[in-house]
Amino acid sequence: MMQTFTLIFLIAILLTTLTQVWLSVRHIRHVRTHQDRVPEEFASQISLADHKKAADYTCAKTRAGYPSILLHAGLLLAFTLGGGLNILSEFWANWLNDSLAHGMALIVSTFFIMSVAEIPLSYYRTFVIEEQYGFNKMTPMMFFTDLIKQSALGLVLGVPLLFCVLWLMEKMGESWWLYAWFAWIAFNLFVLAIFPTWIAPLFNKFTPLEDATLKARIEQLMKKCGFKASGLFVMDGSRRSNHGNAYFTGFGKTKRIVFFDTLLSRLNPAEIEAVLAHELGHFKHRHVIKRIVISFAMSLAFFWILGYLMGQSWFYQGLGVEVASVPSTAMALLLFFLVMPVFTFLLHPVSSIYSRKHEFEADAYAAQNSSANDLIHALVKLYQDNAATLTPDPLHSAFYDSHPPASIRVAHLQSQEQA
Repeated sequence: MMQTFTLIFLIAILLTTLTQVWLSVRHIRHVRTHQDRVPEEFASQISLADHKKAADYTCAKTRAGYPSILLHAGLLLAFTLGGGLNILSEFWANWLNDSLAHGMALIVSTFFIMSVAEIPLSYYRTFVIEEQYGFNKMTPMMFFTDLIKQSALGLVLGVPLLFCVLWLMEKMGESWWLYAWFAWIAFNLFVLAIFPTWIAPLFNKFTPLEDATLKARIEQLMKKCGFKASGLFVMDGSRRSNHGNAYFTGFGKTKRIVFFDTLLSRLNPAEIEAVLAHELGHFKHRHVIKRIVISFAMSLAFFWILGYLMGQSWFYQGLGVEVASVPSTAMALLLFFLVMPVFTFLLHPVSSIYSRKHEFEADAYAAQNSSANDLIHALVKLYQDNAATLTPDPLHSAFYDSHPPASIRVAHLQSQEQA
């Protein structure tokens, strides 16, 4: 069984890695094939120069993904079959006798190494690719300051959760996975509640929307849609990037609507209203709640599977890990979350289909409560400003894109306008 699982694991890594590279190659080839002609439905608004810029930017970002694909596969093999986790486990065993402390040190140090290995690639994407195409506004100091803040936040929030889960795994017997699931739910709801007022302001400045005319227009739309928020805020997204967006965050009394300052500077009031109507469509159709429920249901299944695998010696040995006794709580948890992505990668299109369904529903809601044409104009401006390709490879898009391709989305909105 051990050798069989090792073979399955190697096949999963190879299949996932080759599929990711193949999808990237397809995407670049498809974008290059269509870079010399703007799609007819966008020809009146998007210039050929902007279309080619989007093609160049898309291909550059996609090519930059190759090292990341190989890095993740290499690190996974190094930690598992390469013996990396065994080395880390033995290192911490020399310093820590308590099983909980040892387990926490093992997991935190593993993800620390993986995060550090990713920094050069992230730096390259920000200061080479984003810089080259005029999107980056960050300085190296800001980049590393954000990195430190993210790491500190991860420790402050993640370490207590990790301790709780490991304690439950050790103390709650065979049903630990159910208790751990409840802890996971509580943690996620807590983070959702504090994100708007405590976490997001650590990275960006949020100021109340001051444009009285626009504010009145938005409040009228919110009243029409039955949406109440704690405030309308502008985020200084331009400090880091020229990309623009809008979103609402939080739940209950903490709900707030947030506009990137870059978006407000580019769109006219009618277009801003249409974008907000789309976001309110997500709220009206309870998309956030539905996604949370699905996420919690999937996490329950994952915890149950982990509960089974934790007691199987072939699970550890098949991944090249030596443990003194089975079950091994921290090692099982770490192995599961390291290898799970290679076994679930081929399910990405299912998630994309579900997300796109929500986008179509939100677009339809915007068309009913605002203007489909204004939303189309806003989307085209955002495609142009963000250098988003209008001609993605369909298969690559099906795997990675949570939103429908531009041509399909615009055609859908046009049908809404004509209905």
